[in-house]
Amino acid sequence: MKNKLLLLCFFLSVGLGIAQETEEINTEYRAEREKVSDLVHTKLKVNFDFSKSQMAGEAWITLTPHFYNVSELELDAKAMLIHEITSDGKTLKYEYDNQKLIIDLGNTYAKGEEYIVYIKYTARPEEVEQEGSAAITSAKGLYFIDPLEKDPNKPTQIWTQGETEASSCWFPTIDAPNQKTSQEIYMTVPDQYVTLSNGLLKEQTKNNDGTRTDYWKFDKKHAPYLFFMGVGEFSIVEDTWKDIAVDYYVEEEYEPYAKGIFGLTPEMITFFSDYTGIEYPWSKYAQFIGRDYVSGAMENTTAVIHGEMAYQTASQLVDENTWESTIAHELFHHWFGDLVTAESWSNLTVNESFANYSQYLWYEYKYGRDHADAHRLEEIEGYMTPDNELKDLVRYHYNSKEDMFDAVSYNKGGAILHMLRAYLGDKAFQAGINQYLSDNAYGTGEAHQLRLAFEEVSGKDLNWFFNQWYFSNGHPVLDVKYVYSEEAKIVTVQIEQTQAGADVFEFPLAIEVFEGDSPKRYEVWVDKKSNSFSFKYTEKPDLVNVDADRTLLAEISDEKTTENLIHLYKVGKKYEDRKEAVEGLIEEQGSNDEAFKTIQTALNDSYYGIRIMAIEGIDLSHSDAKKAVKTIESLASNDEKTLVQAEAIKKLAEYDDKKYLDLLNTSLSSPSSAVKGSALKSLYWADKDAALTYANSITDDLEKEGLKAALMPIFIMDKTESQIAFVGGNLISGMFFTEDKEEQNIYKEGFQWVAATSDEEATQNLVDSFVKLGTQYKQYGADKIAIQVLSQVLGAKKASDFENKETLINIVQEGIASLQ
Repeated sequence: MKNKLLLLCFFLSVGLGIAQETEEINTEYRAEREKVSDLVHTKLKVNFDFSKSQMAGEAWITLTPHFYNVSELELDAKAMLIHEITSDGKTLKYEYDNQKLIIDLGNTYAKGEEYIVYIKYTARPEEVEQEGSAAITSAKGLYFIDPLEKDPNKPTQIWTQGETEASSCWFPTIDAPNQKTSQEIYMTVPDQYVTLSNGLLKEQTKNNDGTRTDYWKFDKKHAPYLFFMGVGEFSIVEDTWKDIAVDYYVEEEYEPYAKGIFGLTPEMITFFSDYTGIEYPWSKYAQFIGRDYVSGAMENTTAVIHGEMAYQTASQLVDENTWESTIAHELFHHWFGDLVTAESWSNLTVNESFANYSQYLWYEYKYGRDHADAHRLEEIEGYMTPDNELKDLVRYHYNSKEDMFDAVSYNKGGAILHMLRAYLGDKAFQAGINQYLSDNAYGTGEAHQLRLAFEEVSGKDLNWFFNQWYFSNGHPVLDVKYVYSEEAKIVTVQIEQTQAGADVFEFPLAIEVFEGDSPKRYEVWVDKKSNSFSFKYTEKPDLVNVDADRTLLAEISDEKTTENLIHLYKVGKKYEDRKEAVEGLIEEQGSNDEAFKTIQTALNDSYYGIRIMAIEGIDLSHSDAKKAVKTIESLASNDEKTLVQAEAIKKLAEYDDKKYLDLLNTSLSSPSSAVKGSALKSLYWADKDAALTYANSITDDLEKEGLKAALMPIFIMDKTESQIAFVGGNLISGMFFTEDKEEQNIYKEGFQWVAATSDEEATQNLVDSFVKLGTQYKQYGADKIAIQVLSQVLGAKKASDFENKETLINIVQEGIASLQ
């Protein structure tokens, strides 16, 4: 599963000043689920009651004893009505507590014998009470979206979400990741809807009552949490990989953009097949975008679901496909997670850390190492919070299995795999991956099996690596100092491990010593709290670069001078080198002309991310800025990356908005949302009337969505009454998810404006947006935060003297009530 919002409520809480409570970790050992009976095959027949948000189901479950004889079967079945249970034509006795279904089999079965249990039941997802995976409010497994067609802006859909253990909300099963079963599903739906499930669509039968029954069959084995059903009105955009169907299920208005969003999927399948040495092992690959989906995306075998954030238009895709890494993540799960599944949630790392690292691998292959390294640093920053530093990667103690879906299992785990790859080398790393997957295909795995696979391939003992990175917590915090002896011509690099606690990390480390542009490379081993390494030189080094390969997961502080940073940019081959240099020199450019010149050089860096950083940070008031201005003018019109153009336009407008009016107006015709949005926001300050005229002329909903980041502050600052409903529904991101304090204040001003309005549509949109946030991300405490926000709105409505005051109050009160 890819959760794009792992830190969502952390930032929400910071934005609202709400303290985060630290939970005491449960000491209960979280073992792999004991296997008494093994699933063999699951056959389902289902049809849906939209009026009640329920599903009538029949299940034929084939099982076999794992080892010992069995006469009783325990299944997970949450909040169901059980109507009938039989086996071999005989009615079976059972006990049911709304969670567990314990069946007296009326016979004793030995290892190797198969038996089939038939269950007729009704799934009632709205009655389910349990936690859900990584921000899922109530993991009810089966989700009906606008089933009564009350919302004109939302299509009716059905989709399922099984991870962690919510498939048992819609069919009885042994809902554990260490179970594997084949499946077939007969889905009866209104004939206007299309369906999607795992495997292949074998047959469609039209019924006399206006419904249709689709028969989906999946022959290979996978875990119950990977079962999927999707229902709705979709355009199916067809693609292929070799002779395998690759389909994209999107709402009709996004059909023209489906291949822009998902079109690299076949190339990804080829890349991951080649990288793992195991050809894509499944019968198809489909991707489905569901409304109100409760996470980022989910790797249901052959039938991936994505949240609405995947939707983008041509003007947004010109800038970048913001969902591309998620597409790669879910695809790679079809090897790590689907083909080989974590045997328990404690070992989630063998699923999610690999899926996280696949994003790096794909970016490295497709766009080069700079782009991959930039992504890696963002992922590491997402991990670097105090609470994450206390968590082991493999965790046998946790409060809830849902707690495992965090930045340790994802971000840190991916960074650890990057270190392992660097230590072993590319060929051994790939061979180890292949060994692990081959040894455990269609079964389960854990961290120890992963270690053994890499050891078998490489011949290296890796206990030291796994003990500190997989079965312990934290990371090195290094204080680096350089001591030069001019007399002895020796530089001594002192490395002190200063992380909290008694644990000392050990790791290989590359150090490069530069006399001029060519380095002398030294590979050392750090294994003590205080470490010292001495290197001879002829002339005093221009730079000593610690962690020259930029692979170590650590916090490193050293004493690089301005001159060191200038040289680091000059000779640095890695993204992290140039990023560190530019960030440091931005602070020095006012007092050091060479620092300014280096930033000016960085305006033409080979990687667009560094170019953007240099544009943003360069001081155009510098006495020697004329050349920099000319460069930025060129970038604004000609850079191959529209994101760079957008940043250059913003910089020029800040420098002299009147001078660049023509550029701003011309840029409004750009095919890029980023360029157009940057120009529009800048135009507001240069020619307010022209900006408002243009902003108010946008009526196409998709175009408006693409330019939302530019339109929102303009409409708020201008208090454009005709746009207040649009503002009301789009405040959350700007209030809480921007580091720009000025912009955050504008959005908060917009919140106060909508809170104080008599406009019912704007009030409803505001309430709906916070209810959606609070409902979908309840596990993070977003429901409580949403209630606090809406209580402020309620107070404003109560204090008003509007004629429709009671209607406004009712809108807000209904929203609050739905969260309680």
